[in-house]
Amino acid sequence: MTSLYIDADACPVKDEVYKVADRYELPVFVVSNSWIRTPRGPRISLVVVDAGPDIADDWIAERARVGDIVITADIPLAERSLSAGAQALHPTGRLYTADNIGAALASRAIGEHLRSMGEITGGPRPFAPADRSRFLQALDIAVTKARRARLT
Repeated sequence: MTSLYIDADACPVKDEVYKVADRYELPVFVVSNSWIRTPRGPRISLVVVDAGPDIADDWIAERARVGDIVITADIPLAERSLSAGAQALHPTGRLYTADNIGAALASRAIGEHLRSMGEITGGPRPFAPADRSRFLQALDIAVTKARRARLT
């Protein structure tokens, strides 16, 4: 069965994931460094991991497999998820793929380098209602693709 993994600490689309998971009857793992309010339900599991860099990412990356979907804005976690055969979806609806993950990692490295030199890079643009809509559409497509992958 397809599972959904949410890198939850700063995820703005948790409610949307819950709705889609409910419609398709999919399990959801909400992974965070601290307690987060989650809906009660048999398919939603809150996983609170120790605080620290990449602890939540490690938990997700160790479990995500072919046919699963990882929702994250963290590019290294997206790359690890893709390597495991899972799909990785950004909260704005952008699907990470083998074709675009290299450029995303390179762009992230350049930004880190510039910031380490004192450059102000501006950060990500604010999350918009259109992002939420794109995410819902992309998640529906990803679930359909994931369910097919599980059958093969």
